[in-house]
Amino acid sequence: MANLTVAVLAPPDYAKDLGKKGTTSDITFYNLKKGDATVTFIEPTRYPEKLSSLFYTVSVADRVVLVVNEINATFGECVLMLQCAGKSNGFLILRNYISLDQIAPLIKGTVLEHYEVIEEDMVGLREKLLDISVKQTAHRKKHNTVGKGAVPVDAHFNVKGVGVVVLGFVAQGLIKKHDILKILPTEKTAQLRSIQKHDDDAEYAISGDRVGLALKNIEIEDLDRGFVLTNDPEIKYSNTITGKAQLVKYWPTPLKAGMVIYAGHWMQFLPARLEKVSFDNDWRMPEITLSVEKALVYPPHARVVLHYLEGGKLRVVGSLVIS
Repeated sequence: MANLTVAVLAPPDYAKDLGKKGTTSDITFYNLKKGDATVTFIEPTRYPEKLSSLFYTVSVADRVVLVVNEINATFGECVLMLQCAGKSNGFLILRNYISLDQIAPLIKGTVLEHYEVIEEDMVGLREKLLDISVKQTAHRKKHNTVGKGAVPVDAHFNVKGVGVVVLGFVAQGLIKKHDILKILPTEKTAQLRSIQKHDDDAEYAISGDRVGLALKNIEIEDLDRGFVLTNDPEIKYSNTITGKAQLVKYWPTPLKAGMVIYAGHWMQFLPARLEKVSFDNDWRMPEITLSVEKALVYPPHARVVLHYLEGGKLRVVGSLVIS
């Protein structure tokens, strides 16, 4: 079964005309299925009130659909988030007589410069995304049938007669039924009892798949959103993160030690204190060290999005590549 995950940044409930509504919290899922092809749409339900809602939506997406209703601070913040998260594949739908010429100066030099501008045609968009789903999954099967996998936890709950169930996406690699998975950032492990993809049982799942995982040998209180299930020894966790940052061009002043910012990676959005900041000639590209009370889970050279919630209208700081 092929799956494509699409972030829909648009007016509330826009995706209801693209798929069938699924689980909802601070993010809402809509599911589209045709034959063996599926598309998972995600909307940031609590955005712009909660910046984390936007981050979670963007973080796990393969593609983006950005609907531009008006050119305002929310549009600008979405552009910055997509740029910092490195989401280079997407579509722009322009409404209310907004033209590409009007937004071109605002997206120049960003990932959005390469987004395809399309008409607002829900039927056509569904077919286009289903086709991309099939092609992308065929490519991933060639490259992900070996190696280890990682699944960040979105939601977790008990199901009568089944036990502990986790919902999430395969962020990378491959997981198989009966695998023994570490529960990071804890020392616990669990056995993968079964895998479901869009309510169908499966023997395995690869990167990009939306999955429901039934687990053995773990209790519900041992899990939390943002925890990562993995059989990959390369996945690390730490309370101290160091790397090279790149600040957005609108950020007004150098970062300073002692600031509290939020580090976003996969389904983690964690408060972090800046312990050390250093730079040579360009203060927008500093080396920084962050300390987090709750350990951050990440693969080698992960990209982390930095946020500052006390920043008024400018809440996206930049990105960090972990060294």
